[in-house]
This record gives sequence, structure tokens and C-alpha cells, in this order.
Amino acid sequence: MKNMTRREFVGRAAGSGGALAAAHMSAAAPAPFARVKGANDDIRIAVVGIGSNVKIGGKGKQDIIAWRKIPGVRIVALCDVDRTILDAEVEKCKKFNEKVEAYTDVRRLLESKSIDAVSITTPNHWHALVCVWACQAGKDVFVQKPASHNIFEGRKMVEAARKYNRIVLSTAGPRGTTGMAEAFEWARQGGLGKVLFARGLNYRPRMSIGKVAGPQPIPPSLDYDLWSGPAPIKPLLREFLHYDWHWDWLYGNGDLGNMGIHYMDGCRMAVGQPTLPPRVLSIGGRFGYEDDGETPNTLITFLDYRPAPIIFEVRGLPKNKALRLTPWEKNARQTMDSYKDVQIGTILHCENGWIAGNKAYDKDGKLIREFQPTNPGLMESFVQAMRSRKVEDLTSDILEGHLSAALVHMANISYRVGKPAPAEAIREAVGSEKDFAETFDRFMAHLDANEIDLKKTPPVLGAWLRFDPAQEVFVGPLSEQANALRTRDYRKPFVVPEKV
Repeated sequence: MKNMTRREFVGRAAGSGGALAAAHMSAAAPAPFARVKGANDDIRIAVVGIGSNVKIGGKGKQDIIAWRKIPGVRIVALCDVDRTILDAEVEKCKKFNEKVEAYTDVRRLLESKSIDAVSITTPNHWHALVCVWACQAGKDVFVQKPASHNIFEGRKMVEAARKYNRIVLSTAGPRGTTGMAEAFEWARQGGLGKVLFARGLNYRPRMSIGKVAGPQPIPPSLDYDLWSGPAPIKPLLREFLHYDWHWDWLYGNGDLGNMGIHYMDGCRMAVGQPTLPPRVLSIGGRFGYEDDGETPNTLITFLDYRPAPIIFEVRGLPKNKALRLTPWEKNARQTMDSYKDVQIGTILHCENGWIAGNKAYDKDGKLIREFQPTNPGLMESFVQAMRSRKVEDLTSDILEGHLSAALVHMANISYRVGKPAPAEAIREAVGSEKDFAETFDRFMAHLDANEIDLKKTPPVLGAWLRFDPAQEVFVGPLSEQANALRTRDYRKPFVVPEKV
């Protein structure tokens, strides 16, 4: 794939970091190898983070199945902090004649000379540290979305990949075999006239995660110190330890960072932006129930790219209150709202029509063209790039993953430094951005259909935050509070280093 123009980033002074043994940390970057090491030139891959069977199960399990289907790839190691989950997956591997080493501590896994690459499917707060450590240990990295847990971490991942000459891919659905890249490129070349703005939609049902009366027991098979990693060790205050961490700011990034990241990446790809925007504003809240979740289940965001901004919408509630009182989560197509018949996806608005996914429509909504994919799949491109040692062969390089994840983080930070406000104040803050004002009107209509008492739970008006794309820091009013959320306080020894 021909990726969009990349901004070259000059790395800071060489130095070691992380908690790996110093023997792995050479000040000089390891030399790239001409071909992948291993028996029969197979790529020997380790999956870090398997996931549980609770709720929707584990992404790591899905990736293990997918890796088995890639020619020339062998799964040689698995890592998970829960011994019960780990042992069960090791047993499954035996059915496929896979001899795998089992680890609960990723630091020990990275000491192995029999591993060429790691596939990271941990909770978000572990992504960056495993990636940096792996690069320092001379491994290539395939990391699940979102690339990072915060803006600082994403940039460190890019720096580590470049310094140690590693191939690092961050997953993003639109960049694979979807035809979206081809459709967006056609639109940017004038296929539908002037590009106006991109809209991302994540209308995905999210029911309450419940509310516990006090700290919950930690499974005896799980090393909670390792599970917490870079985050502080806190009492477990949610019913399900696994998966529901997505709605806790310590570990996750809400639905915007969970599934919305795919279509946020699609929006950035659609408008062709290789950097971050100078302003952001988010409006939202956690409506319809009181539970242990912290992140908003309803959120709209304006990312002020010029000339074509991004507007993103997250909705976790159904069309109306009547549906909310039924088992609506399992029947999303019928119960969730849609916009131009899209519930989850990216729409590129142009003066003579729009692109939805890989399809082009005229102003009247008539389908005029459908685009076929020319890109390889994510895993296939990762394997190709590992063999060629060319970043350009990646469908989704870590720089793309960092930038799109940073949009998620900017949106969440605006929300987190905001305050509840009446509708009139929000409309005033939106100002002359007519497309975002229209989005806010539909946001309010959606809450009204769900009979949300806005006196009890008023929307949070996030801050209009200004951002310096070159330095990747917030500037101006409220920048101190915003920049505090640009990174985190790391718990030793699980520290993402300033100098990778």
C-alpha cells in the first residue's frame, strides 16, 4: 500500500528504558536482518494477552486463530497474566501440533531468542510498554487497536520502532482489504467535488456494566500486579475484571478508543491528514444508567482540521427508551440509530455527494461507484514487511496508529477537562460550526428519545482545547490540565521511558 506522506520524527538521545535486563538494551539499534530467523525461515510469533471467556471473549484468542492461517508463521509462545486462561490456550495449541512456551511475565518472554515478533492483545494500558520493550529486545511488533493508552505513549512507540529498526504495525480496520482507501483517494482527487468534512459513527449498543457494593475478589489464578502494570494497583470495583476495563480511564479509552478508533482512523485517512489538528471539542456523558463505568456512552467530537474537519459520534443507547427496556443489545441493526443508513463506519461528505465505506453516492443518495481493495490484509502486510524490512510494505505503520489513537485521546481529554452545562451554553460554544451544531441537535434529540433527564445528568461541555501538532502538546487555556492527561504517572518498574 502507498501510505499517506509520513512526518519524519527526529528521535531524542539514545538511552535504555523499561524493566528489561540491561543486557537487552544496546545503545545502538540492532541491525535489520535480511530474512526472518527461524526453522525453515518461518516467522516465529508470540501472542501477548489471550483474554477471557467472559462477555465477548478474548481478542488474543481470535488473533491466535488468524495467525494460524498465515503461511510461513508459527506460534511459538503465549503470554497471559492469568494462569488458568494461559494453560487452557496452551492445551488448545497441542491440537494443532504447536509447541509453545508459556509465560505469565512478558519480560521473560522477550528474553527468548526463539521469537521474531510479538502480537499484542493486552488491555490498552499495556500496549506501549510491551511495544517499546519488544523493540529494544529486537522483536517486531503487531499491536492491536488503539495503538496507545495516551498521546505520550504513542509517540514513544514510533520512536522505538525507528530507533531499533523494527517493523511495528498498529491495527486499523479501514486500512485493510476494505476498498475504503481507494474510495477516499478518488474523492480527494475531486471525484465528488470539494471535500467538506469526514464523519465517524460508532452507534454500538452498550448496556450497563452494573454497580458493585464494594471491592471484588481477584481471581487466584491471576497476577494482579502484572495485570495492573503501568497503572496503580487499585481495588477491583467492577463486576467483570476482563473487558469492562474499557470503561475505566486507568486502563481503557471508552468506546471511542475501543471500536471507534477504527473509524476515527478512517476519518483521518479520508481527509488525508498526516498530522494532528490544532483544536478539539467534545460533548457527551454517560446517560441512561448509573454504573461503575467512567467513560461516556454518548459523545460527539469536533477535530478542527482545515479545510476538512472530522466530526465523530458515539452512541451506546438505542433509538428510544422503550427499546432500552428490552434485550436490545443483541439486535443492534433494528434497535440502534443510523445516519445515511450507516451505524458503524466512516462517511466522507463532499459537495456533490458522499463516500460511505467503499461506496460513492451522489447528492440524491444514488450509488454511483463501488471500490475494490488493492491493499493486503493487516497480518499479511506485517509478514511481508518483516521479510522485506520495508516500513512502506505495512498496511498500517505505527505512525498511522499513533496519530489516529491521538485523535481519540484528544477527544477524550476535551471531555475530561469539561464541565456539565445547559444546552444553551453548549450551542454558544459550538458557535459557527454549522455541521457540528447539526450534530449536537441530533445528539439532543437522541437523548430526548431515550427520555434522559438532563437536569439530573446534563451533558458535559468539553473544553475547546488548542494543540501544537509539531510538539504534540496542548497550549493555551486549560493546557495544564489537558497535558496532565497527555501522559500518566507510571508505577515502577512498569515505566514507559522518556528516552526509548
